[in-house]
Amino acid sequence: MDTLGLIIAVVVHSANIQDRDGAQLVLEKVRGRWGDILLSVDANSAYTLDQTEHLRKFDAFHLLMIEQPLWHDDIYLHARLQKTIQTAICLDESIRQARDADFALETGACRIINIKAGRVGGFTEAKKVHDVAQEHGVPVWCGGMLESGVGRAHNIALSTLENFRLPGDVSASKRYWKEDIIDPQVEVTAQGTIAISDEPGTGYRVREDLIEKLTRQKETIRPAS
Repeated sequence: MDTLGLIIAVVVHSANIQDRDGAQLVLEKVRGRWGDILLSVDANSAYTLDQTEHLRKFDAFHLLMIEQPLWHDDIYLHARLQKTIQTAICLDESIRQARDADFALETGACRIINIKAGRVGGFTEAKKVHDVAQEHGVPVWCGGMLESGVGRAHNIALSTLENFRLPGDVSASKRYWKEDIIDPQVEVTAQGTIAISDEPGTGYRVREDLIEKLTRQKETIRPAS
């Protein structure tokens, strides 16, 4: 998929080929047609260290990164893997706090970090992870988790920090929603950028009228008198 979530290549293979192995077939097709595009893969912990030789084959595609190839809670084995492949490893689920980021970068477990504010517990820790990566000279990018406009607005704000130097998962409202619950809707230009408001706050207003319209059940909790 491209940065707008649009499919650019599909390969149908026999059922006895696992998706993790079929990935190379897709990459061959994409690279054959678009030799110069920025290309990366998200492995979602599909591999083990025993498959290092298989993972080395990804080097031929000159990827920006391979994201989270090994276990979701591992850093040490990613460090061992990174020493044996040319492709930069990006850690996602392994980075739950700034200390994880510092350990990963000190041990050489990755060369890129994905930051999801929800995964690390909010803006405060997300900025700490950003700062740790910046101190190590390692770029970060903002990951998305299918947020509504409220969460998306926060991701946009987070992405304005200096060390967010790689394309992120922040997409237009219409990518997922017929009508988003914020105003204005998030729009992505043809160049893949999002304009940032100079207004205080996130620059987006929550549409309480639409939330009320979409609400199917409501419960009010009041403090005891």
